[in-house]
Amino acid sequence: MLSRIYIEEIPGSPLVMDLLPVFAQDEFVVLFDSAASPREQDCRYSFLTSDPIQACVMEFVQFGDRPFEQLRQWQTRIDDQAGADLPPFCGGVAGLMSYDLGHAFERLPQAESNEFATPPLVAGLFDWAIVWDHLESSVRFYVLSVDEDAEDVDDCSSSDRQRQRIDWIRTRLSSLVIDQANEPAASDDFEAMPNDSTFESTFSKSEYIAIVQRVIEYIRAGDIFQANLSQQLTADWAGTAVELYRRVREFNAAPFCGLLQTADVAVVSASPERFLKVEQGRTVETRPIKGTRRRQQSPIADLFTSDELLASEKDRAENIMIVDLLRNDISRVCRTGSVRVTGVCELEVFETVQHLVSTVVGELRDGRDVWDLCASCFPGGSITGAPKIRAMEIIAELERRRRSAYCGSLFFVGPQSDFDSSILIRTFTLRDGRVSFPVGGGIVADSDPLDEYHETLHKASGMLKALRG
Repeated sequence: MLSRIYIEEIPGSPLVMDLLPVFAQDEFVVLFDSAASPREQDCRYSFLTSDPIQACVMEFVQFGDRPFEQLRQWQTRIDDQAGADLPPFCGGVAGLMSYDLGHAFERLPQAESNEFATPPLVAGLFDWAIVWDHLESSVRFYVLSVDEDAEDVDDCSSSDRQRQRIDWIRTRLSSLVIDQANEPAASDDFEAMPNDSTFESTFSKSEYIAIVQRVIEYIRAGDIFQANLSQQLTADWAGTAVELYRRVREFNAAPFCGLLQTADVAVVSASPERFLKVEQGRTVETRPIKGTRRRQQSPIADLFTSDELLASEKDRAENIMIVDLLRNDISRVCRTGSVRVTGVCELEVFETVQHLVSTVVGELRDGRDVWDLCASCFPGGSITGAPKIRAMEIIAELERRRRSAYCGSLFFVGPQSDFDSSILIRTFTLRDGRVSFPVGGGIVADSDPLDEYHETLHKASGMLKALRG
């Protein structure tokens, strides 16, 4: 008789890039990968899963929809698994919330669609995961016994299905050949990737500067205090999502790296930013990023850049403005008096840029869950502006194209109601031999339009490097 959760060590200590290709041919693959982080607590685990028991794709949302009801029901089938020492995710509910999911919660204008459009919500109920514990240097696979549901298409009991899944994973792993040097395998056809590409944007340089100026005019007119504006870069990409992810991980490692791949579209992300985290269904954390500088090659120049960012009144004001917005968002569902700011404008250094990051925490009220929290906060304030709704209206007007996956979120919730999610910046969307990677920044009253244009290119530098190889 198997227990509610089965755990097995994977010998040989395979790396993330050893195992991702083994499952990459499955129709629905999700990877959450803590590739690098200035904070140790954000880089302990990586998770890989695929082939969900059930999946849902919400192709369209309108105001008043309740997109999380299916996910909430799924969560009841995995809650209360035994084992206080379980990792945050070892199977559960995982997927993608596109930026356009925000239309379910507010009445907003709809921007023009494009070839990189993703469904507002793509999610699956997964009964297994491979877990890398980077602190313990362990690699294990976990298989959950998921409670049966009337909608299941097969007649298997939960214990039978758990046994079948264990055999399925063991069969997959039996073909694994670990590359100790962690170099791309010959089957990756890595050398076939282009060394350079022609990149296009939704805006010319002068057009982007003009729409930044338009945002500033909205601010001076009193419509908003801030808006996050972006341009969408596109290029040809002849490779797979896994090949691109390998490059992203090498050139632009970040604490919230991830990959989601379905039959129709793939999303590859090297995000430095958390959207929402909830521990055991109660304790909430959000960590907005505002304030960016490009890394310098000289260590001394890099230090001067850090000091300049920390001393920048403009960047600090922008960061604090978004902190106030997020405090308001999470206060809607958190216990009165529990919402606190525990870190303000702290410097975090990444591969190609430096950021100012703040931390807001709270505790969910009784009767509220992670899905209520998502509905209250989505999309994240750091990539919209303040006030949020008016900023989103202006974004739809000026950017013209739907953001889709960009500025949405990859998320998971595990069997003990642990939830985590990223803000999808530094993110590629792949479809039909093309790739999209928008870049943007927050605009305030004293923004310099030319500087804002250059900041978007600084943020794109690591992504361009990954594409060019």
